[in-house]
Amino acid sequence: MAAEKVTSRQRILAAAAQVARDVGPAHLSLDAVAQRAAVSKGGLLYHFPSKAKLLEALVEQHLSEFDAALNRKEEQQQGCPNSLISSYLKMFVTELEQSQPPASGVLAAMAESPEFLAPVRRFNRKLLDRLEANSSNEAKALIVYLALEGMRSLRLFEVDVLTPEERESVLSSLAAMVEATA
Repeated sequence: MAAEKVTSRQRILAAAAQVARDVGPAHLSLDAVAQRAAVSKGGLLYHFPSKAKLLEALVEQHLSEFDAALNRKEEQQQGCPNSLISSYLKMFVTELEQSQPPASGVLAAMAESPEFLAPVRRFNRKLLDRLEANSSNEAKALIVYLALEGMRSLRLFEVDVLTPEERESVLSSLAAMVEATA
């Protein structure tokens, strides 16, 4: 299968995420993004008429990529009890193992304006509803969701105080909880 051609829009979004990681989300500028993406500022503005539109697209892209990855992971576990919550937990563990940086696009959007969190709230509500609906126990799904999102938030805001042993203990306990069918 031939590699898909990367569009200018995709290059701009990738550049924006990288600039946010490099200089901090609050310092993301359209000029820096255009330079990193190797497009003119006019080319950037053609795709994203304002910084707000660029940040909105970054948030939407992050949510879309996460949802697609979760769906792929769940498909691999079809027929297993609690396949969605198990997939969600495994994705989180993979993020930790790969030491993936926090979603800089989300941080950039938050730094610009808290209103950009509305799509994140909607996405998270739908995700939690889905986790609860596909779990053998709604309370179990809620506990796993809250624990993982709490750990993710600690990393996002760079205030993680958990030792590796504490983190592993929590993740092992969550995995055992997910594997229990009742």
